[in-house]
Amino acid sequence: MEVYLDHHATTPVDPRVLEAMLPYFGERFGNAASKTHRWGWEADQAVEAAREQVGALIGARGRDIVWTSGATESNNLAIQGALQFYRERGDHIITAATEHKAVLDCCKALERAGLARVTKLSVDESGLVDPDEVRAAITEQTVLISIMHVNNEIGTIHPVAEIGAIAREREILFHCDAAQSAAVLPIDVEAMQIDLLSTSAHKIYGPKGVGALYVRGRKPRARLRAIVHGGGHERGMRSGTLNVPGIVGMGMACAIVAEDRDKDVVHVRQLRDRLREGLFDRLDDVVLNGHPDLRHPGNLNVCFGFIEGESLLMALDGIAVSSGSACTTASLEPSHVLKAIGLADGKAQSSVRFGVGRSNTEQQIDYVIDRIAAEVPRLRAMSPEFRMRADV
Repeated sequence: MEVYLDHHATTPVDPRVLEAMLPYFGERFGNAASKTHRWGWEADQAVEAAREQVGALIGARGRDIVWTSGATESNNLAIQGALQFYRERGDHIITAATEHKAVLDCCKALERAGLARVTKLSVDESGLVDPDEVRAAITEQTVLISIMHVNNEIGTIHPVAEIGAIAREREILFHCDAAQSAAVLPIDVEAMQIDLLSTSAHKIYGPKGVGALYVRGRKPRARLRAIVHGGGHERGMRSGTLNVPGIVGMGMACAIVAEDRDKDVVHVRQLRDRLREGLFDRLDDVVLNGHPDLRHPGNLNVCFGFIEGESLLMALDGIAVSSGSACTTASLEPSHVLKAIGLADGKAQSSVRFGVGRSNTEQQIDYVIDRIAAEVPRLRAMSPEFRMRADV
C-alpha cells in the first residue's frame, strides 16, 4: 500500500479543479491581457471570476486579489513592496522566528542590503507568538508586521486577529502568510484586520505555480511598489502574462474549500487523532511538537526518541511523510522551527511531520501506524544511546 501523508508540502489536484482547468489549455487559450478579441475577453472573464472566488474564501473583494506564482512570491511582494512604498515612514519589520523561509529569507536579504531592520520575535514552547511581544516590539519606524496564520511544520495557529488589532491600532500594515490555513480554517480579512494575505493554490488541492496576494484596497488602503516590472499587469503590482489555467484552477479550488471545508476538517482531524493515539499507544518516547490544541486539524509533528527522522523516512518505503518544510529539505541543518520552540538538535532531527489530507482513509492510517510501530523499535535497536539506556 502507498500512503501520501505530506499534504503540508503539497496537495493532489482535486479532479473538479482539473476539469475546470482543461479547457484553458485548449480551445480557450487566450491571453487575458488581449482586449481586442473574444479569445482575450474569454480568458479575462475567467480570471476575474476566479478573482471573486479567491476573495470570497477570505472575506475580501475580488478586485483586491493580485495573482502571483505562489505564496513565496506573494510573501516577497508583500514585504518588499510595502517596505519600498513606505520607506519614508520607516524601515522596521516585525516577524517571528518560526516563519516560513519565504518570509525569513526575504527579511534577511533586505537586512543585508541595508534596506531594513528586522525584529524576529521568539515563540513559546508550543510555537505561539505572544501578541504583547508584538506590541512591545513596535517602534516609530515600524512599517510592517508579518506573522503567519498556521505554522507549516508544527501546525500551531497564531492569534492573528489579536495581532491584526494591534497593527491597526498603531496604523501599521499587517501581512499574514495563510498558505497552510486557507484549506482548513475560516479567514476573514476584515474581522482579522489583515492588510496583506498570501495564499498558494497547491496547498488547497489546486495546481502548482499559481498563488494570490490580497492587498487591502480601502479602509485603510495598503500600497505596494512592484518587484516584477514589464507591462503593468495586476494594477501595476505584478507584471507578466497571467497563468489562466492555473488561475481558473485556484478559483475552483477556493470554491470547493468554501463548500466542503467543514466536512474536510472533521475528516482530517479524526484521522490525525487516530494516528496520534495509535502511535502514542504503541510506542514509548514519542513527544508531540507544537500546540496540543491550537493546531492545524491535519497536522501531527512528533519526536521519536533515539532515532533519526531521516532514517525512519527511508525505512517507510511507500509512505510519504517529511522531516520538515519541503522548502528546506536540501539543508542538513535541524529545522529552524523546532529549534525555535526549544528542541535540541538531536530532538529536532528525530522529528517527523505528518500531514493528513482530504483523500486519506482509516485503513491508510492504521497501515501507517503498523509500519511505524515496527520500524521504530528496529531503528532504536541500532542506537548505542538507546542500548545504553536499556542496560541501565
